[in-house]
Amino acid sequence: MALDKSFDAKTAEPKLTKAWLDVGAFRAGANKSRDESFTIMIPPPNVTGALHVGHAFNNTLQDILIRWHRMRGFDTLWQPGQDHAGIATQLQVEKMLANTGQPGRRDLGREKFLEKVWEWKGEYGGTIINQLQRLGCSCDWDRNAFTMAGAPGDPRTGHENSPNFHDAVIKVFVDMYEKGLIYRGKRLVNWDPHFETAISDLEVENIEVAGHMWHFKYPLAGGVTYTYVEKDEDGNVVLQEERDYISIATTRPETMLGDGAVAVHVDDERYAPIVGKLCEIPVGPKEHRRLIPIITDPYPDPDFGSGAVKITGAHDFNDYEVAKRGGIPMYRLMDTRGAMRADGAPYAEAAAIAMAVANGERTLTEAEADAINLVPDHLRRLDRFEAREAVVREITEDGLAVMTTSDDPRLGPKPKLKKGEEEPPVTEVALVEAKPIMQPFGDRSKVVIEPMLTDQWFVDAEKVVGPALDVVRSGEIKIMPESGEKTYYHWLENIEPWCISRQLWWGHQIPVWFDEAGNEYCAPSEEEAQAKAGAGVKLTRDPDVLDTWFSSGLWPFGTLGWPEDTEELKRFYPGDVLITGFDILFFWVARMIMMSTAVNDKIPFHTVYLHQLVRDEKGKKMSKTTGNVIDPLEIVEEYGADALRFTNASMASIGGVLKLSKDRIAGYRNFGTKLWNACRFAEMNDAIGSDGSLPTPEATLNRWIIGETAKVRESVDKALEEYRFNDAASALYAFVWGKVCDWYVEFSKPLFSSEDKALADETRQTMAWVIDQCLLMLHPFMPFITEELWGALAQRPKMLVHGDWPAYSAADLVDEEAAAEIDWVIGVIEGVRSARAQMHVPAGLYVPLLATGFGDRDRGMWARGETLIKRLARIESLEEVTDFPKGCVTVPAGGATFGMPLADIIDVAEEKARLEKTLGKLAKELGGLRGRLNNPKFAASAPEEVVEEAKANLAAREEEERQIKDALARLAEIG
Repeated sequence: MALDKSFDAKTAEPKLTKAWLDVGAFRAGANKSRDESFTIMIPPPNVTGALHVGHAFNNTLQDILIRWHRMRGFDTLWQPGQDHAGIATQLQVEKMLANTGQPGRRDLGREKFLEKVWEWKGEYGGTIINQLQRLGCSCDWDRNAFTMAGAPGDPRTGHENSPNFHDAVIKVFVDMYEKGLIYRGKRLVNWDPHFETAISDLEVENIEVAGHMWHFKYPLAGGVTYTYVEKDEDGNVVLQEERDYISIATTRPETMLGDGAVAVHVDDERYAPIVGKLCEIPVGPKEHRRLIPIITDPYPDPDFGSGAVKITGAHDFNDYEVAKRGGIPMYRLMDTRGAMRADGAPYAEAAAIAMAVANGERTLTEAEADAINLVPDHLRRLDRFEAREAVVREITEDGLAVMTTSDDPRLGPKPKLKKGEEEPPVTEVALVEAKPIMQPFGDRSKVVIEPMLTDQWFVDAEKVVGPALDVVRSGEIKIMPESGEKTYYHWLENIEPWCISRQLWWGHQIPVWFDEAGNEYCAPSEEEAQAKAGAGVKLTRDPDVLDTWFSSGLWPFGTLGWPEDTEELKRFYPGDVLITGFDILFFWVARMIMMSTAVNDKIPFHTVYLHQLVRDEKGKKMSKTTGNVIDPLEIVEEYGADALRFTNASMASIGGVLKLSKDRIAGYRNFGTKLWNACRFAEMNDAIGSDGSLPTPEATLNRWIIGETAKVRESVDKALEEYRFNDAASALYAFVWGKVCDWYVEFSKPLFSSEDKALADETRQTMAWVIDQCLLMLHPFMPFITEELWGALAQRPKMLVHGDWPAYSAADLVDEEAAAEIDWVIGVIEGVRSARAQMHVPAGLYVPLLATGFGDRDRGMWARGETLIKRLARIESLEEVTDFPKGCVTVPAGGATFGMPLADIIDVAEEKARLEKTLGKLAKELGGLRGRLNNPKFAASAPEEVVEEAKANLAAREEEERQIKDALARLAEIG
């Protein structure tokens, strides 16, 4: 059956996916012919997820490696699965409940709500699996895992073959708890008031917003005054005045209520006279206003603001560290929803206790400080932002705001006057600087995150980080690019305790029970906890769940049946390669290494390949706001999966910027079409159905193409071994399009029509073999079109997905004599074509060609390639001469030089004028681009994508300039 005129991706791709799945082509061990295993654990997408460009990119790279190893006979496993994604999934289900008019989470209660989550997961959790299959991902889908999976066959999981991941998570927690590696404590965390839970740094988006900096006076206690002196850089006094206060600036006035101290730098001479003194927090009932000490610490910057900072240890990460160093009490001001606390004793009682602490009359434990509510009674229950307004208003009304004049530039730009309006008079106003500030938002909730002092569960990371550092330092694990290793070291060498608890309902509930006295009982089950506590002791389970990153940290071995000693664990753990985004190096990659070395004393994989974010064609980050988001599924629908996959591979340079362009994708779809047409040509000439045996042809052309095939095989293998996906793709593109589809197909035409039957037959045999080699080597990159062609061109013993990857060598197959001759012929054709294009010679015009320096070797190669050269380069005739006449454009070729007499064919003066005019315009563009790039301010302030775009433009313009200068040089030869 003849090939269709074109490849219909829309119908072929689903059909081929089904065929692969029906025969179990992707199962672990499929096509195994050697003992070595090769394992990749998929970075598990969220169960809430849909395929985006990042998934499409990194899964393409994984699939290339997997298909390449499977075709080479490795015992291959690509382990798929999804992450339960606690906060993300809980949000989706809460939205669904609200949109469908069902009771909310709190109305349903924990048990009923979790039933809804499992229902939702069952309905929508498989979306991304289908989408990844649409991309051609050859995971062992029968082994699809889930980070909340229970025992095999658990109806909640929906996967009969899922390992018991939940029990693995609980076992690790219990083991680490019993070893003293996990503990419960009170620390400052990122708190999401919407979800009422701690969240990780990864779930915080720091966004620049318009903000304000308020300046307030903290009066010194007991009427103390001091001489405040400011000096310039040369030590000259620029301000000297008597003060009875210390000035501070804050962007969050509501947190003043929980201040434990005011800190100044240890070397700041301005405040030396009042260090150790007490000052008054200027808010709250006057009769109960608190006093706090003025302390020194390395943290305050003397050159920023007043140089004095308020220390609110329970609501700021920097302040928390200062408070810990200085033994400053940390007073929590807000409840879990971000409102001012309403619990505890009245403000007057709480303030009296805090005053006794400030006076040194008593101390507080951490728990006692947390229990005290220092929010004035009239501010309790207010939202934190309402409380901010009230605090600012009260301080200002009390005359304790730092004042300035209304024309102070720090207040922001003045409003524009309407026509006829006069400038308002300068007045005294409170100093409130208008300035942009970086504000943390929850990436899911979109509400402002509050640093909050809460009781959480922590991994004592310092105790488990050592082996994770050692395996990278020793080279057991290689992180690519090297900049990733530096980041890895920086994070792990400065690691903080890892907060692993979340105040959510969806997740692995922490296996700890408490008795009424607060004693902890950690056990895998309630029965075992009860046994530890004793019969009759009432126990309550900790309601918190584990951070998603804790369970996904066990992914490399939890998916293989650990802690059971399964066959899969023996074969596929440790794994081989992890491909993931650089942004989760610390949050996931480092934690997998930490957990694997801590739990099993094994590395989880030997190589980590980190890639950047996928950006648009100009290097800009994709966002819905910008309107530049590229939906990979739309791309697949329009161009086919193969075009997107090859594009992904071609831009995957190690550490490079990933720019995805629809034009580039369209170009690689055309590449697929080129391959299809070459196969149609081969089919029309009965050059199909190779049995895989290596041809031994006599014709120069056939010997040449066999050698070229061997060279590209080695190039592709070496590039893939070194994770240079772009180099592998480039090598294949240049070979398949350039060498095979262009030159070999074209040059073979006269051989097929030759009266020499043996020559035609060997060309058919060689082309059939070469086409099959193209399909084999392209398959990991473009699996659909290659599989379709493989099956359509001939009856095969097995599908291409299990085809035998070639192993021949260039040393054995490259015929130097044949290579030199065909390369010479190609060089002549390309040289003549280039000269014709530069000189604007009409495309269809046949021109005469002159030759000098023709030796016997060149003359023989010309004779054998004459027909092709004349037809493809549009040459009318060849004449050997001693010297070229005036008006020739020259083309070197080996020992000979060809000349095209063009003086009478083109208008040399007109062509020179055109090129010189273009060159002049180009010089202006180049000057502007070079000026921008050589300007340090541009390089320092412009966004990275703008700088990269300017560099790319400069390179393109410089290449254009080079080509025009070459053309002018050719014209100079003519005269």
